Amino acid sequence: MPRNTLASRHVCRDCDGFARATITTGTRNPDGTRTTLTVDCRACHGTGHTAPAALAHAGR
Repeated sequence: MPRNTLASRHVCRDCDGFARATITTGTRNPDGTRTTLTVDCRACHGTGHTAPAALAHAGR
């Protein structure tokens, strides 16, 4: 039977947990491999998780 557990972290709603993407630039390196850029989600800064809103506003 599945066990329900509370998530200790919330998945980022902007990237849906896929916080980092690798994008090809279209150019190639001298060895023939493609040049890529790694880009992090702006909302979660590449972690894939965000803090609950109650914790974010608790410091006010």
